[in-house]
Amino acid sequence: MAYRKLGRTSSQRKALLRDLTTDLIINERIVTTEARAKEIRKTVEKMITFGKRGDLHARRMAAQFVRNEVADVREEDEEIVIETALQKLFNGLAERYADRQGGYTRIMKTEPRRGDAAPMVIIELV
Repeated sequence: MAYRKLGRTSSQRKALLRDLTTDLIINERIVTTEARAKEIRKTVEKMITFGKRGDLHARRMAAQFVRNEVADVREEDEEIVIETALQKLFNGLAERYADRQGGYTRIMKTEPRRGDAAPMVIIELV
C-alpha cells in the first residue's frame, strides 16, 4: 500500500485525515504524531493547490474534503464577519502561496509523547 493505515478502518482514517487537515488550515500549526503528520502533509498540499487554482471545480473538490468549521470571527465596519476553513483556504492561504510551487508544510520533531513514547512532531504551514 502507498499510505499508512494508522491502525484504523478506512472510514475512521478518512475522518481523521479530514479533521487534521481542517485543523491545520484553521490553526496553521498543530502537534501530532509523526506518522499522522506525514499523511496529512499530502492532503494539505493538495488542498492548497486546489485553493491556488481557485475555479469552481477546485472549490467543490476541496469542499468535499475540508470540514465546514468556523476559522475566524472578526468585526469589519460594524458588522460581524464569519470566515470558514474553506474561505480561509481560498482567500488567505491561496494568496500567500501564489508564487510557491509546492512545499507548503514543515515538519519539526519534538520530544516523544509521555506515556507511550510515540514520536511527536509539529506540522505547520511555511
